[in-house]
Parts: sequence; structure tokens; C-alpha cells
Amino acid sequence: MNSCERWLGATLAVALAAMLAGCGTPGAPQAPSLNLPQPVTDLSAIRAGNQVSLFWTMPKKNTDKLVIKGDVTVRVCRQEAVGPCEDSGTVTMAPGAAGSYSETLPALLSTGPPRVLKYFVELKNRNGRSAGLSNAVETLAGGPPDPVRGFTAEVNKAGVVLSWTPDGENAVVRLQRKLLTPPATKPQQGLMAPQPEPLEQNLLIEDVGQGRALDKSIHFGETYEYRAQRVARMTVSGNTMELAGELSPPVRVEAKDVFPPAVPTGLAAVATTGENGGEAAIDLSWAPDSEADVAGYFVYRREGDAGWERVSPAEPVVGPAFHDAHVQVGHTYIYAVSAVDQGRHEGARSAEAQETVPNP
Repeated sequence: MNSCERWLGATLAVALAAMLAGCGTPGAPQAPSLNLPQPVTDLSAIRAGNQVSLFWTMPKKNTDKLVIKGDVTVRVCRQEAVGPCEDSGTVTMAPGAAGSYSETLPALLSTGPPRVLKYFVELKNRNGRSAGLSNAVETLAGGPPDPVRGFTAEVNKAGVVLSWTPDGENAVVRLQRKLLTPPATKPQQGLMAPQPEPLEQNLLIEDVGQGRALDKSIHFGETYEYRAQRVARMTVSGNTMELAGELSPPVRVEAKDVFPPAVPTGLAAVATTGENGGEAAIDLSWAPDSEADVAGYFVYRREGDAGWERVSPAEPVVGPAFHDAHVQVGHTYIYAVSAVDQGRHEGARSAEAQETVPNP
């Protein structure tokens, strides 16, 4: 071997050693993603009548934290007691969508006494595989309470009187109230600002066979819509569950304040004569009206069998007192007062008070 061949062989050896030194140990091969959608964790349920509605949020990623592409098949199942989770139906939902599903309960689950019924949803990939069931959500199987019949609403001075036909048994009635005339302006700010009226509100009434309730929390000038349903209750593991009957048809009511204030009480009249021959007068006083919308009072006077005449100004007297300086000595006067609200609705006159102006 000549010198040239020896140099070439050495060079090749060095290059081969360098290549071997630069090669790392190969890692284990990565398994392909199974593309299993993440399980649902926020499943909720509502039963009304024989209808059960489920709601949940569809995940956007799979268990490998990769974005899900394409729609996902959702299996819905239900479980009574400790039995198997029986199929209820399937729907197809997009990733990230607001999921929902409704079913009418079969006869075996919509009759009999209240009992626990669990629902689950299971998200499957294209191969029909899943990462497991969702959280369990509980509702009640069994026959729902009878619907509320003869439901009416009527406005009176104290609020809205709600009436229905009693079913002869003690039950709970849920009244759903919706405000149909929401405020057009932003609510006032600050610690002393009044709280805005809620747009929707539920009122639970223990119906003891009277079939009647009074909603005192309304505001006059607003329009409301009411619906009613009977509710059966069951305590499971310390938690109260409800089985609601069908909602009644809606009843709309305009809360117009056309009701006059209450009749003033405690009217008293005291005659006075001015000192040193001053003018005579009669001072009136009465108990103040506690109603919030009272604007003031009108004062009336008559003599003998004559008709009533208003002796107070055109604008209502603000306080519960009046000074009548237009009297004559030796005359007997009869007085009555009435309350007036902000809408200028005048109530009935009070009981009479009589006083004679003495001669000086």
C-alpha cells in the first residue's frame, strides 16, 4: 500500500468515526392520536311534564389536546336505580357548540311514585370509541303533578291576586313571573340607588287548598306575565329534588294604579279664638296615610244639612293638618277629609268631625 492509499484509508476512518459519534440514540415511536373527544363535564337537566331536556357544552379538543375536526356523535343514555345506562337517542353536534337534547319519557318512567333517574352523554369518535361518560345529572321519574287549572290574575290595591282551582291536596305551586316592560334606561348607580326589578322571578306557594296567592312585589305601571305549575318534592341524599308538572297557559296583566288611597282616620277639630279679639279659626288634624303614593289631602266642610264644599286649595294639602280661618263665631261646622294619590285618584271621605266656634 503506497502513501496515497494509506492517507485515503485514514481519512475515511476518521469520517466514519465522526458520523458515528454524531448519531443520537433513536427515540420510541409516538402512538397516533385516538381522537377521543374530551368527556362532557357540565351536563344539566330540566323536566317539565313528561319532557326531559338536557344541556351541555361540547368540547373543542380531544383527550390529546388536539382540536376536534368535524361533527361529533353524541349518545344519550339514562339509568334508573343501579341498572344499565339504556340508550335514549343520539344527536350530532359541532365542537364547542351548546349541546341540547329533549325526549318524552316512556310510559314506564312517566308514571308511578317519584324516583331518581340519571342521564349521561357520551361523545364518540368516527370509529365509535369514546373517553367515557359525562358527569351524571339527576332528575325524577314518575307521574308528574296535575297541571294547574283555572289560572287567573287580577290587580288590586295590594298587588296582583293569582287564583287557580285547588286540587284538594296540599301541594307546592311555582308561579313564574316575567316582566314584559323592562326599563329603557340604565339602572342608577351608588349605594342608595334602588335595585332594578328582575326580569324573571319564581314564587313558591304552599297551596293548602285555597288556590290563591298575592304578589305584593309588583310595581304599578308595569306589565307582567304569569304561569303556574305544581311541583312534587323528594329528598335524595340530603338534597331536595323537584318534579314539576306542566306549565299553565300564560296570563298577562297590566298593573295600572287606578285604586284610590285609603280613607283617613282620626279626624279631630278644635276651635280657637284669637287673643285680644283676634279672628276665630278651627284647626283640623288626622292620622297620616302610610301609602307611598299619597300626594296629600282634600278638606271638606258643611253646615247643617247643606252640601259639602271643599275648603282646602286646589292642590292637595301635604301634611295631615289644616287651619280653617274662614269661620264665624257661634256657627257649627262639620268636616271630612279625603286622601289623593300621585295619579289624582281621590279616596272616600273620612268620618265626620264637628266643632262649634265659641263666642268670645
